[in-house]
Amino acid sequence: MTASPVLAERAPASACPACIAAPSAERLAASGDLKDARLVLSLPTAHCAVCISDVERTLGGYPGVRSARVNLTMKRVSVEAEPDVTAEDLIAALDGIGYEAHELDPGMLSATETDRRGRDLLMRIGVAGFAMMNIMLLSIAVWSGAQDATRDLFHWISAAIALPTVIFAGQPFFASAWTSLKARRLGMDVPISLAIILASSISVYETMHSGHHAYFDAAVMLTFFLLVGRYLDYRTRAVARSAAEELAALEVARATVLRDGAEHVVPVGELVPGDLVRIRPGARVPADGEVVEGTSEMDRSVLTGESLPVWAGPGVTLSTGEVNLTGPLTLRVTAAGRDSSLHRMAELVSLAESAKNKYTSLAERAARAYSPLVHLLSFAAFAFWMWRTGGDMRYAVNISAAVLIITCPCALGLAVPAVVTAASGKLFRGGMLIKDGTALERLAEVDTVVFDKTGTLTQGTPEPVNLSDLSPKVLPVAAALAGASSHPLARALADGAAAMGVTLAGVTDLREVPGYGIEGQWQGCRVRLGRADWLGAEAGDVTATHLGIEGQPPVSIRFADRLRPGAEDAVRAFQAQGKPVWLVSGDVEGAVARLAERLGI
Repeated sequence: MTASPVLAERAPASACPACIAAPSAERLAASGDLKDARLVLSLPTAHCAVCISDVERTLGGYPGVRSARVNLTMKRVSVEAEPDVTAEDLIAALDGIGYEAHELDPGMLSATETDRRGRDLLMRIGVAGFAMMNIMLLSIAVWSGAQDATRDLFHWISAAIALPTVIFAGQPFFASAWTSLKARRLGMDVPISLAIILASSISVYETMHSGHHAYFDAAVMLTFFLLVGRYLDYRTRAVARSAAEELAALEVARATVLRDGAEHVVPVGELVPGDLVRIRPGARVPADGEVVEGTSEMDRSVLTGESLPVWAGPGVTLSTGEVNLTGPLTLRVTAAGRDSSLHRMAELVSLAESAKNKYTSLAERAARAYSPLVHLLSFAAFAFWMWRTGGDMRYAVNISAAVLIITCPCALGLAVPAVVTAASGKLFRGGMLIKDGTALERLAEVDTVVFDKTGTLTQGTPEPVNLSDLSPKVLPVAAALAGASSHPLARALADGAAAMGVTLAGVTDLREVPGYGIEGQWQGCRVRLGRADWLGAEAGDVTATHLGIEGQPPVSIRFADRLRPGAEDAVRAFQAQGKPVWLVSGDVEGAVARLAERLGI
């Protein structure tokens, strides 16, 4: 009961438009690129733009490494290298500059570590927030003009709360700063850690010498808000990270393989080209391949965006992640695991998030220069006020710490990557795939606009358009058959008939024929609803299903997709800007042509 068999006959080797642009396994093998090793390492301690530069520079200079690209969102680095380069070699090189690294299998990643990191940050935020509120309450001794003994007591109580809190809550900053110093470099967390330590140390000094002011509240508050900023960055990246993970989640963990006439359930990672795989109705396709037995209808929306099922039978190519809707199929595997179209599509999303554009590079360069500059400014402020006050160490250190605090460099290195990754995730969930990290900044240079049809300009929900033309005897039969099917066109037909108040005919012996439609008995005649070639009807160039009553010519029931609100305005707006507008679709040609004419494309 599909729109047309033309789609199945014209389907390319990969039904995924993104994967057609990505290199196929066959082309890679033919070009010899598979001789190189692709290694992926986890970087749990990387968190800023300086980390990206350090890791890429170190790995890029390692013998045998062709390229290294850090994805800060995923906290990993992808390395293209010669076959003799091992993950252990690269891990040792990164350890030499103070970075923890672990080898990863991208296909087996889990969100456990990511979730643990988020919970850890939340716990530290909670501790810092609780301590901050209590210390601020204790500072009333200063602002109320309490006597010296009372004020000192409150300062000591504040110290007892603040010091353990700073040590615990500030660990993410202290650990990163210590790693940077061991590697003889100045990361962004060095001035942050120094500011927290100075604020705490000054407060202890003031308390020990019965000073009027102590800054325990400022030290804990600084730690609290820095942790909040880091958690917000984590959440932003987690949202974008899920874009690639949503695709990866569509991959099937296990497959049913036919060997020696028996079925065996094996991990998808063990599939090799040539294996015969059994796919039952309702199951996802575990690997790319060609149907050798059986007929069914496939939901290919995950890869093509088209909402209508597509007929599948012997000789038709299927892609990983598609859903088998009606009948059992036997598939001969052509690509599985890392070589599958779905896996390559997920890699495109991941690569887009890690790709560098000119703004990211500018932020990284500025961050590397900014961190040392902060220390120089702080030292200059200290030296100036030591000279100006005639050697008042306490006052000069206070000014120096204030400079470190207000010039925190975090936002500089994180702003651009956070925006890119958040935008990539948001666009993906809206149905738009960002293949290149420069695509967002190049939007301002677009000179031609190309629209997809289903789900973009239209709502992706077919509606019958000629029910009123059917005879009063035929329509109840069609509605009865449609009501017994789960096909999208059948559901749309049943809903349309119900809206017209049609009473269903008494059709019996209903039976769904996978890949073709549904049939039954009505008044001693066989009746069918489904594909044109099944009923001997002419397929035509429109989205349609066909009703056949024994002894009568087939009747076509046509469907149209409802236009999405604002689609006409969007097309006119682009045309008003002088940009050529194109329409592409995997739907039947007649439906696409009519929509283009309606929109003036």
